[in-house]
Amino acid sequence: MLLKYKNFIANLVQWSLFGSIVGLLVGSTTAFLLKTNDYLGDVRLQSDWLIYLLPFGGIIIGYLYMNYGKVYLNNTLNDTAELNNLVIDTVHGKNQVPKRMGPIVYLGTFITVLFGGSTGREGAAVQMGGSIAAAVNNFFKVNKLDSKILMMSGISGGFGAAFGAPITGVVFGMEMASLGKLKFEALVPCLTASFVGHYVTTAGWGHKHEEFIIQSVPEISMITFGKVILLSVLFSLISVLYCQLRHGIQNFSEKLFNKNHIKRAFWGGVVVVALTLMIGSQDYNGRGIEMLEQSFQDEVPPFAFLGKLIFTAITLGSGFVGGEAIPLFFIGATLGNALHTFVDLPMSFLAALGLIAAFSAGANTPLAAFLLAMEMFNGEGLEYFFVACLVSYLFSGHHGLWPSQKIYDPKSRLYQLPPAETIENVENKKKSQTNKDSKR
Repeated sequence: MLLKYKNFIANLVQWSLFGSIVGLLVGSTTAFLLKTNDYLGDVRLQSDWLIYLLPFGGIIIGYLYMNYGKVYLNNTLNDTAELNNLVIDTVHGKNQVPKRMGPIVYLGTFITVLFGGSTGREGAAVQMGGSIAAAVNNFFKVNKLDSKILMMSGISGGFGAAFGAPITGVVFGMEMASLGKLKFEALVPCLTASFVGHYVTTAGWGHKHEEFIIQSVPEISMITFGKVILLSVLFSLISVLYCQLRHGIQNFSEKLFNKNHIKRAFWGGVVVVALTLMIGSQDYNGRGIEMLEQSFQDEVPPFAFLGKLIFTAITLGSGFVGGEAIPLFFIGATLGNALHTFVDLPMSFLAALGLIAAFSAGANTPLAAFLLAMEMFNGEGLEYFFVACLVSYLFSGHHGLWPSQKIYDPKSRLYQLPPAETIENVENKKKSQTNKDSKR
């Protein structure tokens, strides 16, 4: 019995140590990411002409991924251009994250932000977290099973540090890779990595995260709950639309250019520049933080959500890099803002509801999304956000931002799926069945 307790304490100390190391490194690199992105975003806003360089920035990004992004490890090709999907595959033991993945995605994100591609930041933070976790795995020669857990801590550290939401980061690291399954073995390293990463970013490096304030929350009533449920369905559908369009553009561009990343990104950049000139505004280029914040305070253009959806789908679908959480925040919040005209609920509450519900549906992480609402909005309206996260998650079906997510427990009994099927395989089977039906 004493030996069991000694082993338990030894494992606890080991995981706390590994998680702290990952958190320390991820927190520092994420602080660099956030500060650099803020600076480059300001430079872009002051220099409108930089948008014309986006196609050439795409050439640089494509060159990096084609010449330095593919690494053979244990006789398996690991393509860093798979981005978060490669991190998820590593958690499941199918691939390995190369240590170079983090630096490449950081450089690609900086180029995308500077020249006006529509993107976020958490993708780079998560991939740097995975890259750092891989380096820690190699340094301490962690066994294969435990290395998967340590990879989850890298995800937690990156997300918690990127958004100033350490509690969310803990669960996000365990929830991101799989639908319907949480690996609680990873709780200790994910917890330490997320909290250490967060405090290193904020207290250590002094980064201040954006704040979104709900001005008022409606009183609890069945009518309001009914409205929240209906709105959550709408937010989930707009999230599915984004995911499908983004993956559709990626598949089309890869087929059109024979997976030549340089050509894909160049012509994707040309399309984004053309669209920018057509609408005569750069509101949907870059991160869009300004309009996102405005959606909580004042009216924004009624179709802003659609503009951001299209710009982001083209940017990331054609091979530029960054993150998709902030674009989803933007899409959901501005759609909620636009619905204020038709729905008798406070504007800031609708924006917050859209932000959280769209993220929950796209990421397929309802628990993490609920915790994000609690941390981001100081616990206000928790009953409504809880319902919104569950409803949007269920109604989004088996779609999502990351095709490599495994479905361990289908969202409905109506889906007859084998265990551990990926979203990508489910999508391909649906398309194959649809093609067969159309030929009959």
